[in-house]
Amino acid sequence: MRILLWHVHGSWTTSFVQGRHTYLLPTLPEGGPWGLGRAGRDWPAAEEVPAERLRDTDVDLVLLQRPEELDLAEKWLGRKPGTDVPAVYVEHNTPRGDVPNTRHALADRSDIPLVHVTHFNKLFWDNGRAPATVIEHGIVDPGYRYTGELARAAVVTNEPVRRWRVTGTDLLPAFAEAAPLDVFGMGLDGLGERVGLAPPRLATVGDLGQERLHTEIARRRVYVHTTRWTSLGLSLLEAMHLGMPVVAVSSTEAPAAVPSDAGVVSADIAVLADAVRELVADPAMAAELGRHGRKHALDNFNLSTFLRSWDVLLTESRNDEGG
Repeated sequence: MRILLWHVHGSWTTSFVQGRHTYLLPTLPEGGPWGLGRAGRDWPAAEEVPAERLRDTDVDLVLLQRPEELDLAEKWLGRKPGTDVPAVYVEHNTPRGDVPNTRHALADRSDIPLVHVTHFNKLFWDNGRAPATVIEHGIVDPGYRYTGELARAAVVTNEPVRRWRVTGTDLLPAFAEAAPLDVFGMGLDGLGERVGLAPPRLATVGDLGQERLHTEIARRRVYVHTTRWTSLGLSLLEAMHLGMPVVAVSSTEAPAAVPSDAGVVSADIAVLADAVRELVADPAMAAELGRHGRKHALDNFNLSTFLRSWDVLLTESRNDEGG
């Protein structure tokens, strides 16, 4: 199958393009959110296609991830998703605004399947008439890399100064009292000043390539997941795959993703800080929890299950359109 999709969430797309299809990624001369292409990612099955050539390109299905892509796909393809060409919409994000009543952009449509990446998402969005289902994350296994050699905690977050409470940035001082923090991700400028922390209590490492990121965070004793409002941060699942013990804020899907023998999940920040302190002080216990977490992640968030689930849905969606 030839699937058109935009490069929106790099880690999720890395898993998705491991399937047996051809994946078409639009490009624009300026790049940007609508024409990023592969952006240097090693995705052998993904082909970059200039936007102006899409109208003459064979496309079997459109995978949508943002509301604006409905109109953009029709404009670039000359075909309307869900009517002239099969389409599936993936919702990566938790709803915003009046959360219990937030209506999804596809809620008034029944011709495009709506796929949520967590059961929490499906529950909290008002999906209306859209045929909604859940396909949970699958991770390309980075392998067991945990050494825990550094008595520090790793935090992976993007734009923590701008996003602030969403990413739990305001919680960092409490965790920094329990253990020194190394923060990885994009948009970290000014973080230390904003939260009132300086080295060695908080160090900003920056945005690393995935391979190096996995190696570096696995050198830290514990992974701390501070985000309040997200579907389920892939960095949390990646840390578990690496064999790291995890300490996570109990919100959205995290309580279901982290078993009790793999780390600590709580809404009580004091409990979480104590857990970080204890794990940093006890390398043997930290390693044991990390091994349990890796097994759970491999059993429940593996790539093969993810790709099989997607193959079933993609085939059904194409056949429903008579393709």
